[in-house]
Amino acid sequence: MLRNLFKNARSKDEVAQTVVVVSGLPRSGTSLMMQMLEAGGITVLTDGIREPDEDNPRGYYEFERVKALPKGDYEWLESARGKAVKVVSALLEYLPPEYNYKVIFMHRRMEEILASQRKMLIRRGKNPEETDDQTMADLFHKHLEKVQAWIQAQPNIDVLNVDYNALVADPRPHLLRIRDFLGIDVDIEKMAEVVDPGLYRNRGKNVGTRLL
Repeated sequence: MLRNLFKNARSKDEVAQTVVVVSGLPRSGTSLMMQMLEAGGITVLTDGIREPDEDNPRGYYEFERVKALPKGDYEWLESARGKAVKVVSALLEYLPPEYNYKVIFMHRRMEEILASQRKMLIRRGKNPEETDDQTMADLFHKHLEKVQAWIQAQPNIDVLNVDYNALVADPRPHLLRIRDFLGIDVDIEKMAEVVDPGLYRNRGKNVGTRLL
């Protein structure tokens, strides 16, 4: 509690030095969050190398050099201060400790993530049956538990967990939380306009989302 109060009370200069990281499992709503942040007035770090397609019609909002974090390529983080960049959950542990991060971590119903990934694999001519859904779900849950525990142990990282399903259903309350978390006066209305129910596919039947 005190840690969050301290971080939310930081000056504008300190906020400008912080790297905003959007993370989560693949297909968990990270691209949507990047779109929202951009609409709200936050500069996003992307390179446009991965172009929009049927799976992500509005784009992936990726920065290719993020994939080289395990190799020690993180000089680019200097230019990410005060901006938002997408880093999938598996790469978070490679973020160097000399920077401060505010991580918006996206959670989505597991059955929806699996369904979305399955469709993506089929479109790309890959076999989605190599691993059954239950095995993948178990692996993902264990991964998320490990990542969340790691985040909590880092003194330079503050995290906000966001429920993708709840965000899409009623954006405003979650966007207010995000604004307060970041300590930046973002445009809530423009962020909410990004949500397009027509792009919310692979809906699951369960009501809840497992947040760690």
